Amino acid sequence: MQTNMRREIDEIPEAAARLLEHSKAAVKEAGAALRAKDPAFLVTIARGSSDHAALFLKYAIELSTGRPVASLGPSLASIYGAKIHLQGAASIAISQSGKSPDIVAMAEAATKAGAVTIALTNTLPSPISEASTHPLDILAGPEIAVAATKSYVNSIVAGLAILSEWTGDAALQRAVADLPTQFAKAVALDWQALADELGEAESLFVLGRGPALAIASESALKFKETSGMHAEAYSAAEVLHGPVALVEKRFPVIGLAARDAAEGSVTGILDGLSDKGALAFVTSSNAKSAKTLPFVETGHPITDALALIIPFYGFVESWSRSRGLNPDAPVALKKVTETR
Repeated sequence: MQTNMRREIDEIPEAAARLLEHSKAAVKEAGAALRAKDPAFLVTIARGSSDHAALFLKYAIELSTGRPVASLGPSLASIYGAKIHLQGAASIAISQSGKSPDIVAMAEAATKAGAVTIALTNTLPSPISEASTHPLDILAGPEIAVAATKSYVNSIVAGLAILSEWTGDAALQRAVADLPTQFAKAVALDWQALADELGEAESLFVLGRGPALAIASESALKFKETSGMHAEAYSAAEVLHGPVALVEKRFPVIGLAARDAAEGSVTGILDGLSDKGALAFVTSSNAKSAKTLPFVETGHPITDALALIIPFYGFVESWSRSRGLNPDAPVALKKVTETR
């Protein structure tokens, strides 16, 4: 029987198309607000998968605008009551449910501090939308599986759409508009070769750089959530500063490389780990000894990285079931986590 998680993965292209079609006005409004503000810096407010979406947008914004982006700890407002000075800034809060108290409190504090505040949420109206100056419905549709998939992707699509409107970057605008088509290709990709090799492995690394590091972080979380498997995400460069000591013969390492300036670096590191005996896989056709995983080329380095999560989602859902688990109902987890 098809799981809710698999069904929701298959809905990603449609969900992205729905967002891009029906949120045009909100995207234009948020983009115009950012142009008018011309923020010196931006901050993000999120937890869990939403924080991984925020990390992706951090890299996309820094690469596209040169503006630094920092992640704010939500507890600064909800627990510590700290006063954050954001008069010259903009903030992006991401929350699927739109009601986690600490996320809402931090978004409200950012608005009161004078920032242009954007909320990306799958629930309107909601407390997060009321706390922000520019709420945007990501229109992912109902998501029943505990592990977020289409809401994660649509949060990033929404952020990229706003970024392209803010900057007027025609290449990024075209790439974002083409994402539903590219996602449809990505949904059809098969990473069974990875499943065939993992065997009884209980721990692994997922590596990336730039926007793909955010995809690695989300992938590692999904291993934990759906399969009870210990997985850690690292920068492909940072892994060499200590964590590589854990990489023994047949230790699994997945490298998520996009078609960007970091592809050669990520692929080279995976080749090096493979030469030392690791079970190394990478999403690049340039690998010499690491095994290649199929990927979609979107024609833009930023959207290339985003497309990598979709075949991974399909893989990890299948992997969970192969281990006798139910990816729709991970042990000790629930759909909405409210933290204070």
